[in-house]
Amino acid sequence: MGCNSLMLTFLPRHSCVPLLYSLPKFTNHVKELHAQLITNGIKSPSLLAKLIEHYCESPFKHVANNAHLVFRHFDKPDLFLFNTLIRCVQPEESITTFQNEFSRGAMVFNDYTYNFVLGACARSPLVSSLWLGRQLHALIVKHGIESDILVQTTKIHFYANHKDIKSARRMFDEMPERSVVTWNAMITGYCSMKEGNEDHAAAALSLFCNMLVDPSGVKPTDTTIVCVLSAASQMGIIDIGACIHGFVGKTGYSPEYDVFIGTGMVDMYAKCGCLNSALSIFWQMNVKNVLTWTAMTTGLAIHGKGRQALEIFYKMGAYGVKPNEATFASLFSACCHARLVEEGLQLFHDMKRVFGVTPQIQHYGCIVDLLGRAGQLTEAYDFALGMPISPDSVIWRSLLAACKIHGDIVMGEKVGKFLLQLKEETCPNVTSTSEDYVALSNVYASAERWNDVETIRKGMKARSVLNRTGSSSVQTVNMATL
Repeated sequence: MGCNSLMLTFLPRHSCVPLLYSLPKFTNHVKELHAQLITNGIKSPSLLAKLIEHYCESPFKHVANNAHLVFRHFDKPDLFLFNTLIRCVQPEESITTFQNEFSRGAMVFNDYTYNFVLGACARSPLVSSLWLGRQLHALIVKHGIESDILVQTTKIHFYANHKDIKSARRMFDEMPERSVVTWNAMITGYCSMKEGNEDHAAAALSLFCNMLVDPSGVKPTDTTIVCVLSAASQMGIIDIGACIHGFVGKTGYSPEYDVFIGTGMVDMYAKCGCLNSALSIFWQMNVKNVLTWTAMTTGLAIHGKGRQALEIFYKMGAYGVKPNEATFASLFSACCHARLVEEGLQLFHDMKRVFGVTPQIQHYGCIVDLLGRAGQLTEAYDFALGMPISPDSVIWRSLLAACKIHGDIVMGEKVGKFLLQLKEETCPNVTSTSEDYVALSNVYASAERWNDVETIRKGMKARSVLNRTGSSSVQTVNMATL
């Protein structure tokens, strides 16, 4: 037994109380402190709740499981401890724990219980969590808890996280009272939608305008500002972004000192094409995190400023900021647009060796795209085949597009047939879409091999391959209220 463990054995009755609140210094002795609480007969719910929190913070599952033992410390289940448990454990475990306790029927739950479980359903990626969350919604209505503003806000967060934005907005519109957290949850929900993102970005900005004139007098926070800046960058309309910038100045928020607002402005101006404004704010910021640097390099990348993006990147080290996977993805994109083949390959080789970042499939895909755009099709093909990760359809499509651009019909035919075969193997029972067939058909058409084009079209018809309908949209947003 170590000295510290021996010391814990002879602790007085209440000595474990201050130790429990400074537990990070005694991480290896959580179990000893737990034993002291049991030995001394201490059944304080607040202390046991603190112990549950510490157990749940452990990265080791067998240690985290001890949180359930703390909850079972009482003969009769304690609702406060139960709520602490489902709040602190992982989302899937929180849901399962609630289901088990609900089936026993030994406790009467309160608004905190439903709020924590609904929050777990919001964070859980499992499809079943959407169904369970809807059941919880029904229970909340049944037990008359729907008037609780915190529970209502969590319902908005839950539906938005599961991409049911219409239900989230219905919850929002039905609320008689809203806090700033409620407004932020709805605006964030719109901004997080990937499909139809311009429509949802416009809805987020419209909601922000409504927030400013709401009779309750609720005021936007830094979270609100970051969300609407994201919406403006998604739409790419500089007038809207400039209005938000002006509003930020009036309300006292400073991009120089608030790293998240500053990063949002850098991202917005860069994506709206105002690189000088983005760079000006970027260099004025007193604190920059990895998201700030990545936003700047991404903005330069999408406008073809590859060398400038690399220059920015190599200054990160002097500021003590380490790049992450997203940083490298933006840099490879910059190299692709600027045709910086040697620089991109050198960066890829240094990625893990120098910076300690393991390449993911999107990074390998960027290198294939880089080589393909430069006309080095054989090198790109060999690189894809030599990947430690199986190339996905996105990688092969980018190579097929490069074959069409550079007129390499032989390589294009090989890649195109491989891509169609891959689709048949991975999704044999799913009705195919036309993009890969059309891409191969276009390769044949560029070489005027019309018989092969006809063969592809007949094959599409025989397999009931669907053509994806094109669409376009025009955004009109009234920002006069800003």
